[in-house]
Amino acid sequence: MKLSVLLDRARDHALPVIANITDDDLTKPTPCADYDVRALLDHLLHVVVEFQKLAAKQDADFSHTPAYPDWRDRFPAETAKLVDAWGEPGATEGIAGNMGMPAQTVGGLVLLDLTIHASDLAQATGQRFSPDDEVFTEVHALVTQMGPMATEMKVFKAAVEAPADASPFEQLLAATGRDPGWNA
Repeated sequence: MKLSVLLDRARDHALPVIANITDDDLTKPTPCADYDVRALLDHLLHVVVEFQKLAAKQDADFSHTPAYPDWRDRFPAETAKLVDAWGEPGATEGIAGNMGMPAQTVGGLVLLDLTIHASDLAQATGQRFSPDDEVFTEVHALVTQMGPMATEMKVFKAAVEAPADASPFEQLLAATGRDPGWNA
């Protein structure tokens, strides 16, 4: 399935989570120990903005994460731009900007971030989240492919054991070092 279609589906699942975050939620912890809800929103929005550049074979800047006080309005707009950017002819071909990696792989990384961090934000704010089936399949393949390398690069924490009755998505969260049963 085309990457832009998968990103659009991931966006469709993330938007309700973002829309239901209240001001009271912003200081809550998240499954990402380094981020509260506000910081994770800023991080995710920054990823969305910078990966638009990577789709256009421009360099991205992840050296710092700016604050996005207008995140409620910007998230829907910027994720729409992300989908469009990765739908442009040639976006998934060649090397993606200063990431130095195949563009198709880089596009998969933003799909992964959008999906996993939407789940993190849902958990942190008491919401339910499940990804689109095709998005899950693609993200699962990427997590499986990246495995130990992603842990070494600190993209993921070391995998944790999922409960015996964990859903496939909860098993995926565990593979990225997240406790699928995490709650604040």
